[in-house]
Amino acid sequence: MKKISLLVIGGIILLTLGAVAANQWKGQTQEKKLSLKTSYVFPEARVLPPFTLKDQQGNPFTNEHLKDKWSIIFIGYTSCPDVCPTTMSKLTAAHAQLNSDLNIQVIFVSVDPQRDSQDKLSDYINFFNPEFIAATAGHKVLMPFTRSLGFVYAMVGEEDNYQVDHSASYALISPKGERLAIIKPTSPAPGITPQIKNSELMADITQIVEHYSY
Repeated sequence: MKKISLLVIGGIILLTLGAVAANQWKGQTQEKKLSLKTSYVFPEARVLPPFTLKDQQGNPFTNEHLKDKWSIIFIGYTSCPDVCPTTMSKLTAAHAQLNSDLNIQVIFVSVDPQRDSQDKLSDYINFFNPEFIAATAGHKVLMPFTRSLGFVYAMVGEEDNYQVDHSASYALISPKGERLAIIKPTSPAPGITPQIKNSELMADITQIVEHYSY
């Protein structure tokens, strides 16, 4: 009886190890199929912790608004002199095709709640693309929320003349509300300002969306 039990246990162990090895091999094989130009897919997708922001209409914006569609989230502020307007313009140009093919929403999160009122956010987002969502909250909410996305920001300067240093990447969120990938600025050569090219953005997102079935 002991020998039979040992054989059964040994068989279970071998089957378990075989399944683990197969899953690892499958995962490695899948990752090799992705040829990404400006994006990084996290080894493990993570559901964003609970959050509540307020959008440009004054309505709550929560985890539930990330469900059942893909989302691109980036952070900034309406007074930003360069990165934010460039990002908004690029995403506006790419959005029609992305949303038509893949059902993607774009979310601009202001990390300057002191100056970016609801009206200001509404005017800003409507100038670029009324289909986009603009949202913000107090720093007690924004700090952990942006960290969960892999972003950082900091106020630089004094009184009302401050600027905000912030990440220039985009986060790609799955229809399950998971942080799946980061789309990062890249530079083709030393001395050239890193940027996210729309052609690479669309190619990467198309690959990622097609690769992961939800």
